[in-house]
Amino acid sequence: MMQEPYDLSSPSLTTLKNPSLRTESLVALGAFGALTTGAAVLGARASNSSQLWYRKLRKPSFQPPSWVFGPVWTALYGLMSFSAWRVWNGPAGRKRSWALMLWGLQLGFNALWSPLFFGKHRQRAALADIAALGVSLAAYTATAREVDRGAAWMMAPYLAWVGFASALNEEIVRLNP
Repeated sequence: MMQEPYDLSSPSLTTLKNPSLRTESLVALGAFGALTTGAAVLGARASNSSQLWYRKLRKPSFQPPSWVFGPVWTALYGLMSFSAWRVWNGPAGRKRSWALMLWGLQLGFNALWSPLFFGKHRQRAALADIAALGVSLAAYTATAREVDRGAAWMMAPYLAWVGFASALNEEIVRLNP
């Protein structure tokens, strides 16, 4: 007897088989995409308004060229949205709800960083924010793993980038007392 290659009871396959769930799922994906786009726009506005101030700061030797940030953040926001959507498509319950709350929390910290750093020129406050971002992101990733392992793995590049950005932020604070 041949075994089915897919678990036909998985949430994603159930969604594909039911047109009303498929529509609901696409709306959810759009909502997660819109939320991350909002955070991205907020960050871009704050970043663009402080170009002269930022250029004058002393930066560490490991500071990437400015053109790197746009493509990196675009990919990370896409992964973030898709991760949340996969969790949303997971089985309803406390773990899924907790994971989605943590996702929203990390997105809030993410959205706050650029206005703090670039908009208000408060590098130390931004450093505290990015530390909170790292904690909430790690908590989301661990909780998402219990709902959908793939959703958790999608956050690995973001976790790495936040670690790198934290080191960069910390060095800018140190170099610019």
